[in-house]
Amino acid sequence: MDIIKKKTKNSDPYESYDSFIKENRNGSYRKNNIANIEGEKEKKKFSRILWKIIVLVFVFSILVWGSFFAFKIASFGKKISVENEKTSIIGNVGSLISSLVPISREKLDGENEGRVNVLLLGTAGKGKPGQNLTDTIMMMSIDTKNKKIALLSLPRDFYANIPETSYSTKINSIYQYGINNREDINPMKKTVEEITGMPIHYFIILNFDGFKKIIDDIGGINVQVERDIYDPKYPGPNYSYELFEIKKGTRLMDGETALKYARERHDDPEGDFGRAKRQQQIMQATKNKIFSIQTIFDPFALSKIIDDLGENIRTNIKLEEMKGFVELSKKCDTQNITNVVVDAWKKDSILKVSHIFFKDTRAFVLVPRVGNYSEIQELSQNIFNLDSIRRRKSEIEKENASITIINMSGNTALESKIKDLLGNKIGIKDIKIGYSSNSKKSSRSFVYDKTGGQKIFTLDEIIKKLGISIGQDKNDMIEGQHSDLVLTLGTDLKNIELFEEDDVEEFRNAEDKQEYFDLIKK
Repeated sequence: MDIIKKKTKNSDPYESYDSFIKENRNGSYRKNNIANIEGEKEKKKFSRILWKIIVLVFVFSILVWGSFFAFKIASFGKKISVENEKTSIIGNVGSLISSLVPISREKLDGENEGRVNVLLLGTAGKGKPGQNLTDTIMMMSIDTKNKKIALLSLPRDFYANIPETSYSTKINSIYQYGINNREDINPMKKTVEEITGMPIHYFIILNFDGFKKIIDDIGGINVQVERDIYDPKYPGPNYSYELFEIKKGTRLMDGETALKYARERHDDPEGDFGRAKRQQQIMQATKNKIFSIQTIFDPFALSKIIDDLGENIRTNIKLEEMKGFVELSKKCDTQNITNVVVDAWKKDSILKVSHIFFKDTRAFVLVPRVGNYSEIQELSQNIFNLDSIRRRKSEIEKENASITIINMSGNTALESKIKDLLGNKIGIKDIKIGYSSNSKKSSRSFVYDKTGGQKIFTLDEIIKKLGISIGQDKNDMIEGQHSDLVLTLGTDLKNIELFEEDDVEEFRNAEDKQEYFDLIKK
């Protein structure tokens, strides 16, 4: 008892008890706190390890997928390589993988000049009737400075000269001619260059099977159908017909439907030209879907697209150049692509309907209204600034120039053709017919300016449209005419008279027979 009393002397027993409890509690807290800290450290350590594993798995997956993708591209390159053209195969897998890394890339042909032109051709494909007839003919132009894209479509019935020959034919058979004569794509490429006045840097040829498969690979495309289509004469197998019908509105199309929509022309008020517009529409929808996030991050879809492209496409685009096209496609305004179809349907169209004879068969063709390619070349040159063409027409209207035509060609029908062309195509209202006392024919045509350059837009338009020069040696005959401009006609304008203009409806009615004729003669 004394011992206890001594120990508790001058102290409160309850206070000692509380201190004891508090001390023990603090000890437990410290122990628990240390345990918690150690636990947090373990969790963070585990998290770091887990993240490292995830990153390693991700990097490994990327490498595996990249290697697989590189292998697919290498196979693709081998399949689409073209003889006598730039190689489409990169030498090793390392350079293939490096092409996926964002480093400096090879410049595309035409990029330094600010415009890359790609010839796009659509064919039926091997084993199909008319397998190498190119019923889709487009020039895709990329404005590399302003990041714009434009499509210019040429109709398959356009009558063109075969390069380096004295023969002419419908443009859709020139690719076949090149194959038959072991010249491949070259005659077709040169023809389009001559017509458009533009260099063709690259070409892509896609057949029907590839077209359908690619659209199916990306899960179909959404297309805004502008009007109901009902065509009971859509071309079927073995020269038969089948029904194609689709309703107006937004439609999700699979490959087969998209192909029919792109090829149909019987139930279209614009015929072949309406078809060209729908082809451009399909192209834009397909491009948008391929470059969407949904497709870009789907390796299975990309793999399938590469397989199907490799089997059904031909091109001269090198593999290392494809990166440049992908980069441009990301930067370009792909929602506002300029779509232009060279047609013959309207009053201001730059083509007209005419015909030729193949033995005893009358075949309808489309030819330039002005007898040369000047209007198509102007359209192609200004395709990214079509307002400039409209402004020229406005300036010509303001000038309100008068003109006198003097026929020195010996062809009495020529002056009426030229008068119609100047009135309807250029918009000149005051046109007179003059006469020459000189009965000698002139081999060249000239336009004389009597205003001292005051009617410069009209003068320039006549020079471009007719492909003639300004006359320098004025004589009494020219001076005696009371007009702003005097046009003398020579024998060099015979192409304007060469093709007689036919009725558009007659051309439409003959399209079925002509299509059949085109297929069986090949």
